[in-house]
Amino acid sequence: MAIEKKFVQEGYVKASMNEFFLKQLSRAGYGGMEINRTPMGTQITIYAEKPGMVIGKAGKVIRKLTRDIDRLYDLDNPQIDAQEVRKPELNAQMMASRLASSIERGWYFRKAGHNTMRAIMASGALGCEIVMSGKLTGSRSRVEKMVNGYIKHAGKPVDEIVDKGFATAVRKLGTLGCSVKIIPPDAILPDAFKLRDVVEEPEVKAEESVAEGEVKEAGIAELVEAEATGEVSEAEEVAKAEVVEETVAEVEKPIEKATETVEAAEKSEDVTNGDGKDRREHNGTWQHKHEGYTYWHPMARVHKEA
Repeated sequence: MAIEKKFVQEGYVKASMNEFFLKQLSRAGYGGMEINRTPMGTQITIYAEKPGMVIGKAGKVIRKLTRDIDRLYDLDNPQIDAQEVRKPELNAQMMASRLASSIERGWYFRKAGHNTMRAIMASGALGCEIVMSGKLTGSRSRVEKMVNGYIKHAGKPVDEIVDKGFATAVRKLGTLGCSVKIIPPDAILPDAFKLRDVVEEPEVKAEESVAEGEVKEAGIAELVEAEATGEVSEAEEVAKAEVVEETVAEVEKPIEKATETVEAAEKSEDVTNGDGKDRREHNGTWQHKHEGYTYWHPMARVHKEA
């Protein structure tokens, strides 16, 4: 068999099995299936709202389905597994079946469609599309479409993201087709984007904080190493000695300045010896000292002779 015919045959088998399960498991809430071909055989997973009805009492129903599938479609060692659907409102096939059942029970098609869409969107779906076609109200057939949220119609996301379901409602005027498409809440859309809040910080401050952090880390590391080697006490003694030297130097500075002032004053005094009198200039005034006296006095003062 050519590769093209093989793909067509596999697609036909899958569609035919889907219709078969939909007819046999309508009361169990059939919600689709998956086929995985393995070396051990063909694994068929059936999703249903009530998996207990798919299995049956002591596995009677599921064994009958396995025999029928093996007889009708000639699969290699088919094995059927039933899985429960946690949220039926997000399963397109289940919602299409519910919509068709509501129309068959006599609900007005627009009311049934809006109720179905409301239930789907309330479950968190990103988008939903419901299409009903056929003789909805009169003898002429027409199409009614309802869309809510975000939905994809073409491209690769249709095959990967969009969940599709189809069911038929049989009425007196004719058969109505109900098509449902759902985009689940956890779907990652190809054109989705999110704006990120960017907080701008001054570059200078950032650099300074980094430099301070590095200096602190380096100081801590040096301190730890010094404590480990016993160098901290020596460094403290050196620091104390430096502080004492600075204090002594500060105390000695005023004393040195006073001494320098006195020496300068003495140097400025001009002492001369003449006529048995010592003379000098002190603070701009000439003074002299007589023989037999130990004090200096201005030259203008008159003293009694001893």
